[in-house]
Amino acid sequence: MSRSLRRHRYRHRLAAAALSLAAVLPSAATAQALTAPHEQTARTAPAASAAQVRIHAVYDLPDDRAYPEGIAEDPRTGDLYVGSYRTGAVYRITPGRRAARVFLPAGTDGRNTANGLKVDRAGRLWVIDSTAGVAVYDIRDRRLLARFDVSGGARSFVNDLALAPDGSAYLTDSARAVVYRVTPQQLAEAAALGGRGTLTPRFDLAGVLAPHAPDAYTLNGIVADPSGRYLLAPDMTGGDLYRLDLASGGIRRVALSGGSMRMADGLELRHGTLWAAHNKRNALSRWRLSGDGTRARQERRITDASLQIPTTLVRQGGRLLVVRSQFDKGGPMGPGTPQTPFTIAAVDGI
Repeated sequence: MSRSLRRHRYRHRLAAAALSLAAVLPSAATAQALTAPHEQTARTAPAASAAQVRIHAVYDLPDDRAYPEGIAEDPRTGDLYVGSYRTGAVYRITPGRRAARVFLPAGTDGRNTANGLKVDRAGRLWVIDSTAGVAVYDIRDRRLLARFDVSGGARSFVNDLALAPDGSAYLTDSARAVVYRVTPQQLAEAAALGGRGTLTPRFDLAGVLAPHAPDAYTLNGIVADPSGRYLLAPDMTGGDLYRLDLASGGIRRVALSGGSMRMADGLELRHGTLWAAHNKRNALSRWRLSGDGTRARQERRITDASLQIPTTLVRQGGRLLVVRSQFDKGGPMGPGTPQTPFTIAAVDGI
């Protein structure tokens, strides 16, 4: 099979599952050739502070076709885990090392993709396969503990997850506009009974979201309020942010001021501050939440091509670590050749 034919088939396969392909690609000005790939001073929105924001690569991934999507921090050790959207490999980054190492090889347990990742306080790594569901591993011995699969024949795209204080995992489905829940009891039962379970919806936003095309992708990133009251999840197509009440099951739209959640992908929430990565916009935004999570005001937004289609982020040591997916360079968002190595960038000043 010719190289060009293999590339054609690969792009065709990923296009069917790519994030928000209904949205336009960045403008030509934004998508211009990247300069200084390891360090760049970002452009800020007119209303933002004049202080500069520095973007620079801090970690390198080993696979020259990785196309990373998700990142998670182990709260016990500070280790980072990054998933490959193309192969399903998971890489581990240990403190003090720049180069990531393979933790779970490509194709592990039949997974050909890895997007949303989280590490819980019990030392379990949750790895989402957008085409199937989520797999849970014991970090100590890399053993698969359980898998939870999407049921039914409707189109699905399991995307990201958050861990609530009670240990429950909540996962977004960008195609079905639902949020699934896996409780600690369900995980224990699945692990004891052959390691298989089924994802069940806890929140259904299909009738709540702004009107959109039937094939549009909606829910994407998700975060949990550390007090255990609510979740926050953006509609990347409509630009809204939703508050999901964990006690009542209620759903309400967060009142946003100063910006929107268009193309919002991964989220991070710390001490009332919410950060969002806007993938096709090559942007990061920072928001101040009200105490009850019903209002959010955009405080700052930066846009720069050196973010290389940021898919998600994590706050560590006072800085943001951002996954630079390069999905528009031969990945699911367009043809081309990526810059290698694929990197995780630190963004200082936001």
